[in-house]
Amino acid sequence: MANNQQKFQLSAVLLTEEGVTRPRLRGRWLVLAGILLTALSARPAVMGVAPILPEISRDLPFDIASLGVLGMLPTAGFAVTGFLTPRMMRRIELEPLIVVSLLIAVAGQLGRTFGTTVLAFLALSLLTMVGLGVGNILLPPLVKRYFPDHIGLVTALYMALFAFGTALTPQLSVPLTEYAGWRFSAGIWSAASAAAALLWIIVLMRAGSKLQTMPSPVREVPPARSFRIRPWRSPVSWGLSMVFAGASSNAFAMFVWLPTLLTDQGMSAGSAGSMLALFALTGLPVSLLVPSLLARVASPLPIALLLVTMFAIGYVGLLLSPTALTAVWVILAGLGQGIYSYAFVTINMRTRTTAGSGALSGFSQGMGYSLACSGPLFFGILHDLSGSWAASFAMLCLWLLVLTAGLLVISRGVTFEDRPGVLMLKP
Repeated sequence: MANNQQKFQLSAVLLTEEGVTRPRLRGRWLVLAGILLTALSARPAVMGVAPILPEISRDLPFDIASLGVLGMLPTAGFAVTGFLTPRMMRRIELEPLIVVSLLIAVAGQLGRTFGTTVLAFLALSLLTMVGLGVGNILLPPLVKRYFPDHIGLVTALYMALFAFGTALTPQLSVPLTEYAGWRFSAGIWSAASAAAALLWIIVLMRAGSKLQTMPSPVREVPPARSFRIRPWRSPVSWGLSMVFAGASSNAFAMFVWLPTLLTDQGMSAGSAGSMLALFALTGLPVSLLVPSLLARVASPLPIALLLVTMFAIGYVGLLLSPTALTAVWVILAGLGQGIYSYAFVTINMRTRTTAGSGALSGFSQGMGYSLACSGPLFFGILHDLSGSWAASFAMLCLWLLVLTAGLLVISRGVTFEDRPGVLMLKP
């Protein structure tokens, strides 16, 4: 009898949020701007260091081990926040939480530009990644809360800005360093995070002035407070974790090591930075296309498998013929980044509630990025031990197999909250 009553209450809450009529928010364009600027600011701090490492190393004595640690900091920071953010979401509203995360990112980015030791630079880089990582987790539930009827479109827009920020930074980092030094080049990108924080502060101020006169679209419905969410009970969580692990280990290994790989083959630092920008820029059109394609096809799995294949073909070309048709191999590998759009759309398409979206986003990214730390770390270590890049690319191909397995799991069409044991009434 108790179990039947609990199932009834669970169903009632899910139906309540599915059918809720969200009030129109005149300032919703401001929320959209906040989401997009948050996405734009999410990658420059990650991408702006690799192209200027030779200049940084003249002041700070990086070795192969500290470079490997630097390469794994983005995935490590994102992993930590993946586990912590859902807990914070149960106590703090999404909007003030994203303001805090952006301010932490600003502090980390500015702080590391004044660092005088490798340890300080690494510690403040980790702080930066923690701030950015919280934003990564919060974007899907923010989209679900404010734009439940335009999930694909808004996700496509912010994923495109992820790609744009990723592409723009390495292209400009070397010229900025030549103009004003590496500290200016590494710190200037904090302005985007500061601007995004300002937008969200304005959103909070506008929402606060209306709380007494109208229902607020930033209020959570019962699941976040009346229910305990156990994401590890859902196969969707584990499948998405494998997708994020496979995609991130590959993408971040390229972000960190592609310039080094190409300069090792005789390419100039400026040209290698341009190839990294091309790799990132290739993610822009595919990030826009994938969400719209997912809405048009009955089975999106073949699209995802094609993107994985692009990763693999690009790697074969970079390994066997890095100095011939380099741009072609970089573009092919770059197309694989469309997997991120696939994963972020899946978070909201496989959940019914804002709370469920946040829990699934946090768990899958936390687990995924925890596993993905090994990608950039061992890519460099394997090269150092073997003297060639073959072992490094072999490791990335193993991660592509993990990615493929995760895609097969999430292709079954199971909804996150519908899995028995995922939502539990609090005693």
